[in-house]
Amino acid sequence: MAGERQGISEARRIVVKVGSSSLTTAEGGLDADRVDALVDALAKARSGGEKEIVLVSSGAIAAGLAPLGLRRRPKDLARQQAAASVGQGLLVARYTASFARYGVRVGQVLLTTDDTSRRAHYRNACRTLDQLLDMGAVPVVNENDTVATDEIRFGDNDRLAALVAHLVRADVLVLLSDVDGLYDGDPSRPGSTRIDEVRGPADLEGVSIGSAGKAGVGTGGMVTKVEAARIAAAAGVPVVLTSASQAADAVAGRTTGTYFHPTGRRSADRLLWLQHASTPQGALMLDDGAVRAVVQRRTSLLPAGIAGVEGEFSAGDPVELRDTRGRAVARGLVNFDAREIPQLIGRSTRELARELGPGYEREVVHADDLVVLHP
Repeated sequence: MAGERQGISEARRIVVKVGSSSLTTAEGGLDADRVDALVDALAKARSGGEKEIVLVSSGAIAAGLAPLGLRRRPKDLARQQAAASVGQGLLVARYTASFARYGVRVGQVLLTTDDTSRRAHYRNACRTLDQLLDMGAVPVVNENDTVATDEIRFGDNDRLAALVAHLVRADVLVLLSDVDGLYDGDPSRPGSTRIDEVRGPADLEGVSIGSAGKAGVGTGGMVTKVEAARIAAAAGVPVVLTSASQAADAVAGRTTGTYFHPTGRRSADRLLWLQHASTPQGALMLDDGAVRAVVQRRTSLLPAGIAGVEGEFSAGDPVELRDTRGRAVARGLVNFDAREIPQLIGRSTRELARELGPGYEREVVHADDLVVLHP
């Protein structure tokens, strides 16, 4: 265990995620003292120049509640977006002022799933984050709640943080909560014990994980944090889950919270986003031969293997690939609009090229834009 935490102390690039409840008051406004305490820990960790910090921060909607006279987080999307619009400016201004005490600049990066599942948008996100880090700034990342709809949301910033950790090739992901780790039961009840290490799914069997935070200003909870840790660990990124008050210990590699060991290897970045951050806009039904080709041989999906189409989507949108039983076996970025697919079903690319032109002599979903969900 000591050796594993030593690796964290030597980490150069660290993604830190902090939730709304760790930044705001019970009334919904930003707590300047809490923000400053977090910034103190992060700024000191990078003061020698050996470490780079990417901060994934919730709190925009929560910060906008009090200024707009809202007593609690609204349920309707329009008022959530309005609160985010007001709160995001307040949040970044607070971080800007707090980091300025150490002569550190911050850069705001707002993302939606569309920015990360589409090739060009994804490359732009990578380039922006890398450039900010190269120039010595601290990227402050958040979901773009002012424009995100239910169909294009990450859903919570824990999952966003796991994906950002993979995107920036982080050495470790630190998830800060209002509790000091993962417990085998309700941490407020006597007898509950903190789990110090998670080496794989077997270590979580029989563990009761709560679903809601105490403050009621965020969307996450321990369930989303454990899921984020699982995504990051499966992508080869170790994770520390602890309380915001232990941020300094976490980024320094000292023993705190729950440590999630990496369970997999780093894979193609964009495919991880496609699997975990995209929302399918439709579906393609595959025959048995196409399922075997896509799932077992990992080849592209050709028109000849398609048996049907559902939904309304445009070229470049993510779609599900389903087997004959209706089970989603893969997800990919489609090269044609939904209205074009019916004329392609069951036909060879050579035949389509002769009849419709050379633009149709191509894959419906290319292997490079496809991730298998169920091998």
